[in-house]
Amino acid sequence: MKSLIFFLCLISYGFSNDFDYKLKPIKLAENSYYFYGKEEYFSKENGGDIANSSFIITKNSVILIDTGSSKLYGEQVKKQIEKITNKPIKYILNTHHHPDHFLGNSAFSNSDIYASEFTKNEIETNGDLYIVNLVNIIHEAMNKTKVKAPNQILTTKDLNFDGYKLKVLYFDGHTQSDIAIYDENTKILYASDLVFYKRTLATPHANLNKWIKSLKELEKINYSILVPGHGISSTTKDPVKENIAYLEFLQNTLKNSAKEGLDIYEILNKPIPKEFESFTMFSEEFERSVINLYPSYEKDLK
Repeated sequence: MKSLIFFLCLISYGFSNDFDYKLKPIKLAENSYYFYGKEEYFSKENGGDIANSSFIITKNSVILIDTGSSKLYGEQVKKQIEKITNKPIKYILNTHHHPDHFLGNSAFSNSDIYASEFTKNEIETNGDLYIVNLVNIIHEAMNKTKVKAPNQILTTKDLNFDGYKLKVLYFDGHTQSDIAIYDENTKILYASDLVFYKRTLATPHANLNKWIKSLKELEKINYSILVPGHGISSTTKDPVKENIAYLEFLQNTLKNSAKEGLDIYEILNKPIPKEFESFTMFSEEFERSVINLYPSYEKDLK
């Protein structure tokens, strides 16, 4: 079955030139950078470059947090890192199982890849399906992308990579397993998709109550910079506060609409609250959330 999938993928790719992501690392601290992903949905035009990836340069190696949507993205990340340092990318962290965060793994043949057990299992189980779906959307940028699952399971709260220490924070809510990374050396919090900034939250595998609870824990951290999974970095608590406000709005909207007996069309025609008008992709993501989540709220009333 897998052989058939990749054969069909190769037919779809054709023999076009490599997609150019035009990546530019943004400096956060002396040894810390991130690549800003576009605040868009997957498309042929963006090649799947819709999520942030980050890297930390240590004394002897490089730590990469998430690898993007394709092998080609991963390869171009590697080239950009090599312009800054000749140290090897020895350690990769996959924060969760969504494809815009792990499908670049196959670009890194000599790296240990760390993830939670749930994330590893989801990548192994559903990775090929993610590839097929993205081939149909972003086409040639997926060329040669294959599933490469993590080979190291995260179990501890402390990591020591060649003497460089990081805190692993285990949460859930966006998915069943979301990790954030806190670098006490720089006070940078890599929040992964637990936080979206000025970009409407995506909820395909979400539990809203658990997500809000996780965000309230993140809010307690005295970070200097927060790097969200989607959106620009911030030196304030605003991204976390905005995410909590949006999830509470979404939850209240779904609960109240179910009590009022509204249908999905009526919910989608409600006015957008002013505090969320500036969020990118509001219409698309709010619609997806209502369609995915509303049936469970209707069911709870029966």
